[in-house]
Amino acid sequence: MHQQQIFTQMALQAWEMQISRTGKFLDSQTDEELLKEIAPGKNRNLYILGHLIAVNDAMITLFGLGERAYSHLDAAFIKNPDKAGFEMPDAAALRTAWKESNTQLSALFNQMSSEDWFSKHTAITDEDFAKTPARNKLSVLLNRTGHVAYHLGQMVLVK
Repeated sequence: MHQQQIFTQMALQAWEMQISRTGKFLDSQTDEELLKEIAPGKNRNLYILGHLIAVNDAMITLFGLGERAYSHLDAAFIKNPDKAGFEMPDAAALRTAWKESNTQLSALFNQMSSEDWFSKHTAITDEDFAKTPARNKLSVLLNRTGHVAYHLGQMVLVK
């Protein structure tokens, strides 16, 4: 196996592990528990769930794989803080979106070759990518994997 394939496989396994862990945690929570704040005055788990869906969904266009399915969540979950007055979907809708989004991402990721993962994403210019080729799609995936792990760590604080 080529080194790029090994690195890609490692990164995808780490991604799937964090998505699975987060999914198991969410499945263990009631809708009421998702409405609890992590700490007084801080984000609710429901907000973090919507935030993760929106941020992860953005990888679709960032990687040039098609159109996003959940861009409508950006206003409530990326551009504004929790309790900013934006209407949010209920827990059931977000749970469904979480599962559907991850199924879609997994299918798209599995279609990508290791060469695809080491190629530039749409947010970097050709000139900048030539200077820093480590700013590739695999780097974004690693960053998003850490992002999911970070927020899972926050969410478990509610327990």
